[in-house]
Amino acid sequence: MYKILFIGFVMLALLGSCKRFGSGELSGALSRKPYFEPIPYGMNFVKQGSLNIGPSDQEVDQANTSVKTISVPSFWMDETEITNNEYRQFVFWVRDSIARQLLSESIPEFLITEGRKGAILETPHLNWQEPIEWKNPDYQASLEEMFIPETEQFFNKKEIDTRKLHFEYYWIDYKQAARRENSYNYETQSYGGTVLDAKGKESPVQNRSSFMMRESTPVYPDTLVWIRDYTFTYNEPYTKKYFSHIAYDEYPVVGVTWAQAKAFCVWRTQQLNAYQDMIKMATVMDYRLPTEVEWEYAARGNHQMTMYPWGSYYTRDQEGHFVGNFKPMRGNYVADSQNNVTATKVANFIPNSFGLYDMAGNVAEWTSNAYDESSYELLSDFSPDFQYNAKPEDSPALKRKVIRGGSWKDIAYYIQSSTRSYEYQDSAKSYIGFRCVRSTFKPDYWE
Repeated sequence: MYKILFIGFVMLALLGSCKRFGSGELSGALSRKPYFEPIPYGMNFVKQGSLNIGPSDQEVDQANTSVKTISVPSFWMDETEITNNEYRQFVFWVRDSIARQLLSESIPEFLITEGRKGAILETPHLNWQEPIEWKNPDYQASLEEMFIPETEQFFNKKEIDTRKLHFEYYWIDYKQAARRENSYNYETQSYGGTVLDAKGKESPVQNRSSFMMRESTPVYPDTLVWIRDYTFTYNEPYTKKYFSHIAYDEYPVVGVTWAQAKAFCVWRTQQLNAYQDMIKMATVMDYRLPTEVEWEYAARGNHQMTMYPWGSYYTRDQEGHFVGNFKPMRGNYVADSQNNVTATKVANFIPNSFGLYDMAGNVAEWTSNAYDESSYELLSDFSPDFQYNAKPEDSPALKRKVIRGGSWKDIAYYIQSSTRSYEYQDSAKSYIGFRCVRSTFKPDYWE
């Protein structure tokens, strides 16, 4: 009886909704995709809150640095730095997409031209289900340009030329669009002609294509950073094996520039949103590098006035063990190491209160923000974001990007949650990696 009443109630509700829509009543747009925000794999939720930015431990050179209270919206953050194996998935995807594009020019199976019902597609796309037979002579003929030329091969070994692995994508400079008058809603609209400005004069409308930027980024890490950073150190084993060998799969990826980290975030977004679209679900927020303030807020883990992410003023636990991978004594890299004298496996030390590992030490991490000594004076008190899109011809000072967290080669001061440092966006280092964040539609996700 109750089941019949419930079905009847649902039918009446649906009929009532349709009636309101058909009668011209305001009932909302129909045919909207259902939305359920998936919990990102490998990410932890960082609940909205506020923090005081500025030095926790008063240094002489920072005696005049002001402290400012800033509010930060909720977001998701990778619980560890991106590992070699996770980044390798990105490299392999770029490699395979280039290979499939080349193979599709001579092998029809690598290009899908028809839909499920036999309809001809306006824009054919690559077939990712067709396996690539790398040792097949017919395939190798089509893929020849992907391999290292014979004149550059070592011991006649045929290998993929990693210099040719580029990830191409477009991104929108919303900040530039917002600074232009009459640019309209850049996300969905495209206008032409003229409009009347505030003074009643005709003003040309900005074309949205003028704010769209094209990037072509080499994706393979610079494995020579181990030697370049330490010329008089025997680091050949890391150069040869750190990124390629399975033994280092769970170590943080290094040797990636700021631009490569940004490209990884774009690729990661594309992969998940393609899946969301396939299962008829709404897309998610973009993966991206954290802002400097987001990073510090996440690192503090709800501890306002402590120097380190583990909520303490000290770098040792109660048993006297070091709780982070850094250089605790000048030149003694082994003192705090549990695995290695340089970077160690991710999640090798205890996490902070947000469940985030290695927010101090191991490898420093790129953020999305430009570095300026006085940026704290300029920041808004709500979700600040200080960026500058430096061009290749810009001076080095304009290419500085904030890095946070310190690394295995740094002393304790540089692994404090408040310590700021920088590196140039087009440089790669053996002690800098990154992790991603993703904004959320649900600021109270865990309440």
